[in-house]
Amino acid sequence: MFNKEYLKEISAQYEIGLSEEALEKFSVYSDFLREYNEKVNLTAITDENEIAVKHFLDSMLLLKVLNKKDISIADVGAGAGFPSVPFLIANNKASLYAIEPNNKRVEFLNQLSEKIKLPFEARHIRAEEAGRNAEYRENFDVVTARAVKEMRELSELCLPLVKVGGVFAALKGPDISEEIEGAKNAIRLLGGQLEEISEFTLPDGAKRNIVLVKKISHTSAKYPRMYAKIKKNPL
Repeated sequence: MFNKEYLKEISAQYEIGLSEEALEKFSVYSDFLREYNEKVNLTAITDENEIAVKHFLDSMLLLKVLNKKDISIADVGAGAGFPSVPFLIANNKASLYAIEPNNKRVEFLNQLSEKIKLPFEARHIRAEEAGRNAEYRENFDVVTARAVKEMRELSELCLPLVKVGGVFAALKGPDISEEIEGAKNAIRLLGGQLEEISEFTLPDGAKRNIVLVKKISHTSAKYPRMYAKIKKNPL
């Protein structure tokens, strides 16, 4: 049984208030994630309290750096819905497009939307394909990714999707100073500008950074490149 009170308590430590309706959605989310994970690999974290900390709270830290509520958000490589779905549960005025190349995970997300009774769209498409598609290109207020890819690669995958004036929010682990320094040229070439880096410590002591990159000019039509080129020759 998912411990809703535990999630409520740890969220309150970060001044994130959750309604009973939101807590119930998180409970359903946790149960469905663990159930679905038995047939499709979604997460290595299966303990309910760890899910509460390392997936739900970690994702909701976005609320601390994104002030607007009525925003369109795209989650690149959405996987099991982190960070976007917990953010959406806590801020249901946002509209969400989950961009995910793995069809089995897209199926999970579509079923999750029905389970938690919160409408959002999960699209089976690669980020670099979305970035060259007029339906998605420069169409979102916020583009986010919680991924192991380094910032140079993430910037080329995500910034083409961000509206001018919008932001790319990358959820990263600790010790990112060298990675950020190495990504400055890529960010500039893609029309971005580093805005801020916010550091957080989770209840278990783990360090997290959220990197905000503001989109200040249109991305050149030559970006994003095919992912093989991005990986081989990052900007």
